[in-house]
This record gives sequence, structure tokens and C-alpha cells, in this order.
Amino acid sequence: MRVVLSTYGSRGDVEPMAGLAVALRALGAQARVCAPSDKEFAERLAGVGVELVPVGQPVRTQVAKGARPSGSGLSERAAAMAAAQFEAVAAAAEGSDAVVATGLLPAAAGARTAAEKLGLPYAFAAFFPSYLPSPYHPPFARPGQSLPEGVTDNRVLHDLDARFMNETFGTGLNAHRASVGLSPVADFRDHVLTGRPWLAADPLLGPWQEPADLDVVQTGAWVLPDGRPLPAELEAFLEAGEPPVYVGFGSMPMHGSGDAAQVAVDAVRAQGRRVLVGRGWADLALIDGADDCFAVGEANHQVLFRRVAAVVHHGGAGTTTTAALAGVPQVVVPQMVDQPYWAARVAELGIGAAHDGPTPTYESLTAALTKALAEETRVRATEVAARIRTDGAQVAAELLLDMAGRT
Repeated sequence: MRVVLSTYGSRGDVEPMAGLAVALRALGAQARVCAPSDKEFAERLAGVGVELVPVGQPVRTQVAKGARPSGSGLSERAAAMAAAQFEAVAAAAEGSDAVVATGLLPAAAGARTAAEKLGLPYAFAAFFPSYLPSPYHPPFARPGQSLPEGVTDNRVLHDLDARFMNETFGTGLNAHRASVGLSPVADFRDHVLTGRPWLAADPLLGPWQEPADLDVVQTGAWVLPDGRPLPAELEAFLEAGEPPVYVGFGSMPMHGSGDAAQVAVDAVRAQGRRVLVGRGWADLALIDGADDCFAVGEANHQVLFRRVAAVVHHGGAGTTTTAALAGVPQVVVPQMVDQPYWAARVAELGIGAAHDGPTPTYESLTAALTKALAEETRVRATEVAARIRTDGAQVAAELLLDMAGRT
């Protein structure tokens, strides 16, 4: 059996697909991943023996330009993204048995169009519940979208969100579909998600609430087991003192990142803790030469997080799940999309603190760290870690083989 996995987004959109590809390989299936052409994505996939089919420009290059996502030119960018993903997936899926898509919805629309053109089964996977319409949560904020104030009915808000997607993404998608001989779709969102999407999130961390309008299949998070050792210099720093607090914001640009690093280091030091700075795409750096701080680039978070006192991060699905599995308290400083959702869940579960807003100050981060470093939070994080599932990728792989008829 051969499967194409399609995504367009940041590291958090690519890493789970690698996890699913490895799980499929363990069941005797072959998988290739259509994803952005970032060097780090290629290296990560190559490191676990998964083929990358590069699509479009590197995401990190776009993030480095420093602009927040906006609605200007969004329709044109979405149409180009859908067309590029279609071309890559259609070529990669020749002779394959199924297509699974995730990531930005225009890219997923291109992947579904390719699957339809080739007559292949298709599934869409979301990595957090609020990516899917539900009466229990509102849609997340999209660039260029303005939902009416005072409306609290989530079904109404999701209907408005679907209308926005039709107006912004639907015309471009249907023009492309016409160019490849396919009929137009009436509802962009429902076409991409299907009536039975998968939710690749842990049922405890990110539960799907029933009853809902969609027949959602919750597989659990797609975790890619990571056996890489930590760099020698990082090991030396960890061994040299008490567990530090890790501060890193992954693929987030963190505008004013110099200020963010200063605030974070000062706030952690005020707790009497050492600091481990994850450079990430914001390129965070040390603020001085003191030996209580160390900066690290790419590292195995599954191993590292078990050796720190707390993790301060942006609240991506992957980082939140990895920290939860490690049983380490978290401080989530949410920036966009799913991150406010994960910040709220961390606070609700009692395994850390949700920072109020995307820009930490010394005072606000100190308050959040005080809560996260409390003994009761550490105990609760340990308890929750024992309940997090690690078989999500295997569950999804089995579903996919069944969907494609195990050919």
C-alpha cells in the first residue's frame, strides 16, 4: 500500500505527518510527505527515512519577513497555495492508494482536488478541536476576518466562518478545479474537512465533545518517537546544576524577540532558576554571558523536557503534547490560531499556567511562572502525563489501511 500525506504549515504541521508515516511503515505501507521545502523539515523526515516531496517556498523564509498574517491578497495567496499543493500531490500520488491532508485549508483543498482527480480515498486531519466546527467552541481568528461582536452562538459563528471561507477561498479553488476538469464545490469548508474528519489530538488534552454536527474520529496525537541524543554541550549544562526552565517559542516569530528573551531570562532568574533558551524561528539569544543560561537550537524535546523544571512556550499542539507527556509544568504564551485553545486547556487541567496575551512582561511572566513552579502543579503534571496516550499514529495508520482496503 502507498499513501501520500499532504501538509503546508510550520514544524507542528509536518512532524505529526512524519509520525504517521513511520507508523504506516511499521504496518508494511509506504508513505511520502508533501510539505514545505524548509531545510529542517527535509532533515527531520530524512532522519526517520521518510521521503519529502517539497511544495512551495520555505515557510521559515516567509516568517522571517516579519509581517503578521493579514487579509491583504489572501484570496490570491490561497488560490496559488491550492494549485501548488494539487500539482505536488497529484504527481506524488500516482499509483498510490490514499491521500491524507492537514495544515492550512487552501493547501488541504488542493490535496483533496488531487485525490478526487485520481479517484483516491481522502481524509482530513485536524490537530486541535477548534479547527473543526462545533457548538462547544467558536472558530479561531483568521487573517482578514471580522466576526460580529456580541454574537455568542458558536453555530452562528461557524456559519459566518464558513461563509468567509467560501468568499475568500472558494472562488479560487473552483477556478482551479474547472481547469483540471472537475465540477465546482458549493461549500469550501465542508468539502475540505469532509463529514468524517480525524482529530489527531490526545483525548484528555484536547477532547472532542459530543453531540456535534460532524462524525469526528479522534485518533490521539500523532507522536513521532525521538531517540536522538542531546548535544554534548547541552548535556554538560544540564548536569552542571538544578533543572533549568526552558523558554522557546518554536516556529513563532515573536516580534520584538530581543525583548522577549530579556523578559524571560529576568523572570526565570527571579525564581532562582537557571534558564535554557530555545532559539527557534524567533532566533532568541542569551542576554549576557552568565553561566546560568544556555541557548540551544534543534534538540530532542521528548528527552529534554523530562530534565527541566518547566517549559515556557507558544502553545503549539506538538509542544503542548510533548511537555504534557514529559510530565513537566508549562507556561503557555499563546500567539495565534490553536495556541489560545492549548493555553486554556493547560490551565484547566492544572498542569501549568495560561499567559494572558501574546506579549509577556516581567510581571506577567513572573506570575505565570510562580503558578507553574508550584509543587501542586508539578504533582498534577506528573499525574496527567500517565494518562496521555502515545498510540495515536498507530490508530490512524490502521484506520487508513482500512479506508484504502489494505491494498
